[in-house]
Amino acid sequence: MAQPLLEVRDLQTHFELEDGVVKAVDGVSLTVPRGRTLAVVGESGCGKSVTARSILRLVERPARIVGGQILLYGDEPSDDPLDLLAAKDKRLREVRWSDIAMVFQEPMASLSLVHTIGNQIVEAIRLHDEIGKVAARERAIEMLGRVGIPDPKRRIDSYPFELSGGMRQRAMIAMALSCRPRLLIADEPTTALDVTTQAQILDLLQDLQQELGMAIMLITHDLGVAAQVADEVAVMYLGEVVEHGPATSVLSAPKHPYSQALVRSVPRLGQRGQARLAAVRGTVPPPYERPSGCRFHPRCDAFMAGKCDLTVPTRVRADDTDVACLLYGEENR
Repeated sequence: MAQPLLEVRDLQTHFELEDGVVKAVDGVSLTVPRGRTLAVVGESGCGKSVTARSILRLVERPARIVGGQILLYGDEPSDDPLDLLAAKDKRLREVRWSDIAMVFQEPMASLSLVHTIGNQIVEAIRLHDEIGKVAARERAIEMLGRVGIPDPKRRIDSYPFELSGGMRQRAMIAMALSCRPRLLIADEPTTALDVTTQAQILDLLQDLQQELGMAIMLITHDLGVAAQVADEVAVMYLGEVVEHGPATSVLSAPKHPYSQALVRSVPRLGQRGQARLAAVRGTVPPPYERPSGCRFHPRCDAFMAGKCDLTVPTRVRADDTDVACLLYGEENR
C-alpha cells in the first residue's frame, strides 16, 4: 500500500466543561491518501469538524487534545513523518497554509470584515513565502482568477461583505491555495450555497486538485456530495470512525449498520410516491450519556443483546473496508 500523506492515529479531543467531559473526538483513526479525496461523513455533532480543526491544532478552550498522533509524511518515502501534535508552535505555523490549508464552513466568520480580500490573501502569502508586496498581490490576483472570480484585478480590493456567498467561498479557497498546500481540509465548503453554486465549488475543487496534485479532506454531512467527489469515505459516529474504505464500497454496499442507515436515508430519483424516505432510527444520545459497548447499539436494527451493549467493537477488515461492528471478524463475535 502506498504511503499516505496524512495519518491520524487514535485522536482524542475532549471538551472539559463544568458539567463533565464531552469526548467530541474519541479515538479517531483515518488516513488521507496522496493526491486523492477523503470524505468524512456523519450526522451533525459526530465530531467531523472538531477532528478537522484538531489536525491543525486549532481547537480552543474548553477543548483540549488529550491523546493520539497526527503524522504528516514528506515527499520522499525515507523522510521521517512529522507528528503535528508534538510539533513546536513555530514548526506548526510553517505547516499551516504551506503544507496543510483549511477552508472553513462559514467564510464570513473566517474573513476579516475590515480588510479587503486582497490584503488577507497577500498577508497569507507573505507569511510563508519570502516575496514582496507587488509579487504577492500578483499571485493573489492570479489565484482569484483561477477560482473563477470575474475581474480579479478589481475584486481583489473588495471587502467580504461586498461579495456573494459563493464568491466569498471562492475567495477563501483562493487564500487557502495561495501557498500551494499538499493537503486542503474543506469543512462543509458548500453549506448555505444554492445547488448551482454548490456544484460549481465542487467542480472547482476537483479541477484545482488535478492541477496542483493536492489531497483533499472533505468534511460533509451530504452523502451526495461525498459520492460526487470522494475517492475514500470515513463514516463517523459519536466521535469515532465506524467505517472507512473506498467511496464506491462504502456508499453502494456499506457494512456498518449506521452507514447502511445513512445511505437508506438519501432520496433517490425515480422513487417518488413509491416509498417513504427511511430515516435513521432514534436520535444521537446526549453528550454525557454515551451508551456502553457499541455506541450505535440503541439505534441499530441488527442489535444483539448481551453483545453489542457490552462489547466495544474494534475495527476489522471486511472485504475492502475497515468496519467497527460485532457482525464482522471472528475476534469480535
